[in-house]
Amino acid sequence: MKKLFYMLLAASLAACSFVKEEKKEVCESLTQYVDPFIGTAYVGHTHPSASLPFSMVQVGPDTGTKGWEHCSGYYDADRTVMGFSHTHLSGTGASEMGDVLIMPVTGDIKFDPGTNDDPDVGYRSRFQQVNEVAKAGYYKTVLDDYGITAEMTLTPRVGFHKYQFPAGNKSGILFDMEHGIGDATYESFIEVINDSTIVGVRKSHGFTRDHGYYFAARFSAPFGKTTVWNDGEVSEAKKVEGKNTKMHVALSTTENEPIMVKVALSTTSVEGALKNLFIELRTWDFDEVRARADSTWNEYLKRISIDAVDEAQKISFYTSMYHALLMPNLITDVDGMFYGWDKQIHSSTCGDLYTNFSLWDTYRALHPFLSLMFPQQNSQLVKSMIERYKQVGLLPTNEYGLCETWCMIGNHAIPVIVDAYLRGDHSFDPQKAYEAITHSQRWDHEKADWTNYDKYGYFPFDLSSVESVSRTLESGYDDYCVAQMAKALGKTDDYNFFMKRAEYYKNLYDPSIMLVRGRDSKGNWRTPFHSFALTSESEGGDYTEGNAWQWTWHIQHDVPGLISLFGSKEKFVTKLDSLFYINPDELPGIVEVPDVTGLIGLYAHGNEPSHHIAYLYAYADRPDKTAEIIREVFDKYYLPTRDGLCGNDDCGQMSAWYIFSGMGFYPVDPVSGEYVLGAPQIKEVRLTLPNGKLFTVRANHLSKANKYVTAIRLNGKAVEGKTIKYDEILCGGLLEFDMSDTANH
Repeated sequence: MKKLFYMLLAASLAACSFVKEEKKEVCESLTQYVDPFIGTAYVGHTHPSASLPFSMVQVGPDTGTKGWEHCSGYYDADRTVMGFSHTHLSGTGASEMGDVLIMPVTGDIKFDPGTNDDPDVGYRSRFQQVNEVAKAGYYKTVLDDYGITAEMTLTPRVGFHKYQFPAGNKSGILFDMEHGIGDATYESFIEVINDSTIVGVRKSHGFTRDHGYYFAARFSAPFGKTTVWNDGEVSEAKKVEGKNTKMHVALSTTENEPIMVKVALSTTSVEGALKNLFIELRTWDFDEVRARADSTWNEYLKRISIDAVDEAQKISFYTSMYHALLMPNLITDVDGMFYGWDKQIHSSTCGDLYTNFSLWDTYRALHPFLSLMFPQQNSQLVKSMIERYKQVGLLPTNEYGLCETWCMIGNHAIPVIVDAYLRGDHSFDPQKAYEAITHSQRWDHEKADWTNYDKYGYFPFDLSSVESVSRTLESGYDDYCVAQMAKALGKTDDYNFFMKRAEYYKNLYDPSIMLVRGRDSKGNWRTPFHSFALTSESEGGDYTEGNAWQWTWHIQHDVPGLISLFGSKEKFVTKLDSLFYINPDELPGIVEVPDVTGLIGLYAHGNEPSHHIAYLYAYADRPDKTAEIIREVFDKYYLPTRDGLCGNDDCGQMSAWYIFSGMGFYPVDPVSGEYVLGAPQIKEVRLTLPNGKLFTVRANHLSKANKYVTAIRLNGKAVEGKTIKYDEILCGGLLEFDMSDTANH
């Protein structure tokens, strides 16, 4: 390492410690309605960390690192905290991150965290929820065992800690590079550069096969002796390097002066972390930085203003918007340098780049929401995907920490890229983008055997391993998306090829039972067949986190074609009704799948393949049934409480569904440029569009009883069709729904 560089930059940091940046004023505070604790109970897997939109850093408490309940690192039922780490996922069903944990402590030095059941053997501390505060860009708690008040805020790349210690000479801060959420450290170091600066790295593997963050920590006051732990060996030293490393930093504390610590991250190097620290956070004014974070969130949130039914709805709405803006996450340093997907250091030529793409979830509503309201940000996400393709020849499917996990199915970077291009985003090379999406749909790999797909017109369950039905349906949608870009680029042969593929779903529809069903390479249906059995990849079977009843409706691009398979709209509606009316408790032999939650009958709102299903009634001329289901979901599964989410928020997808459905329309087919009209749940929503125009959605006479739509008007003219177009919204204006307590069909 370049120690001289560190010392010079650390000296610059000291010289600039009290440079203050101009405060921003916010006219109206919408952050008061954001509650980051919503969804932190068992199935939501959200995290109450101090975060900014799409930031590299999410700094906050870790209460556990093992088990499904600790996917984000925080679980509502826990009553001890291990410390405060700087990276967290929001609402995923897999454990990861928790990088660079620090913990303020008093008393004898302990390097083991202990357990929730027995915190006294380690450095954990008890805490009480009554003392917790979580706001947009801010977190606070009291560590009962130490008498320490801990507060956190941040800038995009720097976590800012403020600790109020009791007076004493046994105070300190522990850095733990062994700590991680569901993963294991394989390399780390921690080094003291001067009496107020520490640098280091943590590299780990787990759900992501390899990810790492460098850090630079700057203290507001000089620290004293440092004690290190290296894979169990304890000594006094200013540097420790190995597999698992830890360092205790001794402090002199008083009851009057807090100790503050800035911790910057970088994907590239210690130098990168020091640059991020020096350039991005120059002040030691904690309240100023917190106010700036609050102002940043208000700038995003004020794009949408609402007249809510009640205060609880405002909390649910703006918390949903908050959750929808947490991920993906930044990887570029302040100077544009980043650690690439090819494991090399690069300088970005196209602005900030991002990782953490849960595309199987987020292509459905999260990216359409960003494309509508934050297209510039969405464009950077698309550029990140294309940059990944340029480096390693693959688009992401389920990528975290710059690593492809292959956890889910489909190639759903495709609809995100195609949607951006069709909506006029030409800031990226369309030919390179088209090359990337066609490659994704032709490159054979473990979860996509295209040779058999084209030979049989589906993935045969005897040749294509598990999840063959779900993979066929998901791939058919991606094929359709490729076809739309091929058409836009004048590639007629490709258009015809991929549109033919997009109809493969029909080959798995069994008219004798009116459900989709697995077939083998000889054309035989799966026998024996248990239509109600829930399966996932780990259990085997033909469906991904679901069953035949849930997956039969997974045709987003050709709903009229799906209806025709049933023979009539009436038969389609009757079968669809059955999905919502079946009592799962009366069905024998169902394998429980953790992600299949939020049930209405067998409809599972807690899992993404169900998210568009309620809107299918509208295609069959029964919008009244759409209205009934949407209202039931709002009443049951989006509550302003810690257990208010019925399933994993999945990087904002659950929240984006709420936003669209609250407005009264939803992107069943995300690349179509159209939204299917439903039934609004909010009295009035005003969108300040990126082009500066105002689009208002008004639900006249909306009430608990008045949940049905009797008429829809756009700028005073009756809307006769089933959709509203993206281009119509961009023109601004007024979309009115007349609501009634009587269904009109």
